[in-house]
Amino acid sequence: MIRQVEYFEKPGKENTRRCVEIVSDLVNEGFSHVVVATTGGQTALAVSEYLQGKDVNIVAVTHNIGYAGPNQDECPLEVRQELTNRGVKIFTGTILSRGIEAALMKKHQGVYPAYIVAQSLRLFCQGIKVCVECAVEACDAGLIPEGPDIVAMAGTGRGADTVAVLVAHPSDRFFDVKIKQILAKPL
Repeated sequence: MIRQVEYFEKPGKENTRRCVEIVSDLVNEGFSHVVVATTGGQTALAVSEYLQGKDVNIVAVTHNIGYAGPNQDECPLEVRQELTNRGVKIFTGTILSRGIEAALMKKHQGVYPAYIVAQSLRLFCQGIKVCVECAVEACDAGLIPEGPDIVAMAGTGRGADTVAVLVAHPSDRFFDVKIKQILAKPL
């Protein structure tokens, strides 16, 4: 198999449109599950708009409530409603590499296994780390199946700059996850 990879000069939201186009091409090839990282919902809205009318399971993964501050939800209710109206499933929960270990790091310092795994994935780019996390979180929630190839789209900060094809598994089988293709990433 020969694939073209899109390398972006800089990370960030200016690459979102191209990432959405790459995801659309993959859906046209037959991929039926798309996981998209979205903080405020705009990236998921862009994907759902572009894929409108296509038979695809779109899962938007947001930050957990409280990520930006006590009781704060970064994805507004009206955006959540619009995504739901478009048939997008939404997962809001603990970020895989944060949870209890992040609390331990803040309180007692030190480095814990989840942080090491996250830093290792960042060797590729921030977006790959987030693609993997979001796919595992969506799998944990039963929003995507375990086993088949799925498409994941994420980025650095806001928007998207990374697209990957991977096989997701629940978090208790994290090391069974396979990153099969990286189709877009920043340099």
